[in-house]
Amino acid sequence: MSKQTTINDCRIIDLRKIHDPRGNLTPIEGGVDVPFEIKRIFYLYDVPGGESRGAHAHIKDHQFLIAAMGAFEVMVDDGVNKKIFTLNRSYYGLLVPPGIWSAEQNFSSGSVCLVLTDNIYEATDYIRDYDEFMRYKGK
Repeated sequence: MSKQTTINDCRIIDLRKIHDPRGNLTPIEGGVDVPFEIKRIFYLYDVPGGESRGAHAHIKDHQFLIAAMGAFEVMVDDGVNKKIFTLNRSYYGLLVPPGIWSAEQNFSSGSVCLVLTDNIYEATDYIRDYDEFMRYKGK
């Protein structure tokens, strides 16, 4: 399936937002708010201005990216088409299925990118070379 995924399979998902005068709360439950069971959570922070992160694809992992603080862009690429999503609110995120090259870029100062995935870390799941990604996609 992941070899055939396209940028049209990437989508913004609105998360529940519980309003409270003391501060809002957004719960995230695997299989409820995101379409997979959550097996790993990590976050990117202190990204220097002008730097980008990611720049890889996954063979089997789904990822869900949230701007927990600040803003950044996510460029997604299916080997034919590219699209940029801007994440700048903590109550929605971007679903990136396997077989999509993605890179986080243009981080605002103090940004935090929260990432939820459906698998534990496995180095063999990553395609880190763009030419290899293109071969994987059959391009």
